[in-house]
Amino acid sequence: MYSPRIAIVGAGPGGMTLARILHLHGIVASVFERETLSSARPQGGSLDMHAESGQYAIECAGLTAEFTRIARYEDQEERFYNKHCQLLLSDTDVSEKNRPEVDRGQLRQMLLDSLPSHTVQWDHRPVAIHAQDNGTFELVFRSGRHETFDLVIGADGAWSCVRPLVSPARPLYSGVTFLELGIDDVDARYPELASLVGRGLTFAVGDSKALIGHRDANAHITIYAAMRVPEDWLEKGGLDLSSADAKRASLAAYFTGWSENLLELIYRCGDRMTPRTIQALPVGHRWEHRPGVTLLGDAAHLMSPFGGNGANLAMLDAADLALALTKTEDWRAAVQAYEVTMLARAEAAAGAARDAIDSVFSEDGLSHTLQAMESQRG
Repeated sequence: MYSPRIAIVGAGPGGMTLARILHLHGIVASVFERETLSSARPQGGSLDMHAESGQYAIECAGLTAEFTRIARYEDQEERFYNKHCQLLLSDTDVSEKNRPEVDRGQLRQMLLDSLPSHTVQWDHRPVAIHAQDNGTFELVFRSGRHETFDLVIGADGAWSCVRPLVSPARPLYSGVTFLELGIDDVDARYPELASLVGRGLTFAVGDSKALIGHRDANAHITIYAAMRVPEDWLEKGGLDLSSADAKRASLAAYFTGWSENLLELIYRCGDRMTPRTIQALPVGHRWEHRPGVTLLGDAAHLMSPFGGNGANLAMLDAADLALALTKTEDWRAAVQAYEVTMLARAEAAAGAARDAIDSVFSEDGLSHTLQAMESQRG
């Protein structure tokens, strides 16, 4: 059976899941990542792994036992408050739930450890990709190195350098910006905030804004202060950046009228504030199939984080594509069939994610969010 030369651009959960499953089936792939090392930057907070997508992909990768060792089944609680810190919903029974939390960094390391050491090539973001007359693609890297592949897979996220080979689409701003904050050692330092957030995910919604708290490993809480603001809000002085205290005070001012108990999540956070403008590709994003190129995850179907589908769908895409490539000698037909299934699935998820973010950050966001959370419980 002829095995194509495969390049995977991007060493996130999707790209490395794809490489791992291919490796299990004896298919070699090279993963190219722009970061210089796996620890070059913080990987963010926790992910909840869905049984039908993320956990299924982990099973296909033969890593269920390894995942169980790092997953936090106890951190699946949910709390929902209004802006006055009145608790409207509390779901603390996790005994029947199966969306365990895992830190992004630990998940990435698990996947990396499962691959041969030479698979991921760090500090290798393509600066150009050239189609060759014989149907192959030449990747050119910043170092001047170049290499040719039969199949190039874009697993490189929102601003994919592979996507332009098949689609002119670019992410569009949703109108909502998150400021990511964090509190270390919360149990010992701020037990009242640990109790407010609980062992899982907490939402407080009102005035087309939200404060979202999320329990991570090692007694860390990730906090998102989210609001509707122009995309260039920060560049045009949206926050006072003169000092860490000034940043916290000016951010809290956007939540005037909110309970001081909730605002403590801002006042007690560390000095780091990471802005995240929430971008999305158009719902139903598609492209005309081009032999030798495909996409997965955010590169194919970037959507808002409401629904928790980003990493889960990327890993499911990876599993579907890997298994398709192992089941037939006609790998080109396998890629095309994968795209049909993946894009239809992504359209439904992206539509739901768009509706969810529009609902939360609306005048009736409180009632919409409460109704959605209650329906999920039922």
